Amino acid sequence: MSAVGFAKIMVERQETGRTLPDVNVHRIKVETRNLSFWYGKTQALFDVTASIPERCVTALIGPSGCGKSTFLRTLNRMNEMIDGTRHTGQILLAGQEIYGRGIDVVSLRKRVGMVFQKSNPFPKSAFENVAFGPRVAGVRHSGRLAEIVERCLKQAALWDELKDRLHDSALNLSGGQQQRLCIARALATEPEVLLMDEPASALDPAATTRIEDLIYDLKKNYTIVIVTHNMQQAARISDLTGFFFQGRLVEMGSTDQMFTRPDKKETEDYITGRFG
Repeated sequence: MSAVGFAKIMVERQETGRTLPDVNVHRIKVETRNLSFWYGKTQALFDVTASIPERCVTALIGPSGCGKSTFLRTLNRMNEMIDGTRHTGQILLAGQEIYGRGIDVVSLRKRVGMVFQKSNPFPKSAFENVAFGPRVAGVRHSGRLAEIVERCLKQAALWDELKDRLHDSALNLSGGQQQRLCIARALATEPEVLLMDEPASALDPAATTRIEDLIYDLKKNYTIVIVTHNMQQAARISDLTGFFFQGRLVEMGSTDQMFTRPDKKETEDYITGRFG
């Protein structure tokens, strides 16, 4: 993306009230220190050190296969579900090592929710999709469950569309609605951090805009880390951007600096379309 193109997006952000905050005033929510990761004998991440501030949107960009999705999944130990993986280094959530002794993985994944590239609603009603997590956590009171479902659907900008058909199958919803339902389902466990792996890549432009609007609203209460191949999207919605290349975090900084004054030549070459 050219500096002119980025400047245009910044003007659009200002016109809609979406100014970039000073990320330096936010406390660090997630931190990695010299994180390396392997799938079997294949090393996917190399000494990644990164700091992710709370209640900001951090976008991870880079070409396919560069390690950004692998990095995202390490933040809630999702990669453990794949046999033969291992890591070195540290991953800290609010200062606590997530691989530390006594850490319960189920509790960790409540604190660090995940939204995947392809919407994956359960073959249940919209209500039961959102109520699933609270039910597993032991919430049984029907009134309490109804409150949680309404709150999360409102947070996901979906309540007005679904309030009269909460008990219809989630599989009958449009793609954009299904993705927002998955976001509502993730919010139902009251996470501190929300991880999103290309949440709008399979959606049409109108649905993508709704997801981007939603992300902007959610950062008021949540720390959001999003993987995206769409650099215009990263420029529109993120406060901080990290560029991955060949398993390494080449550069991370405020989004305006990354897209107009990157420190590394690799970052500039990628952003300006010379490769990737």
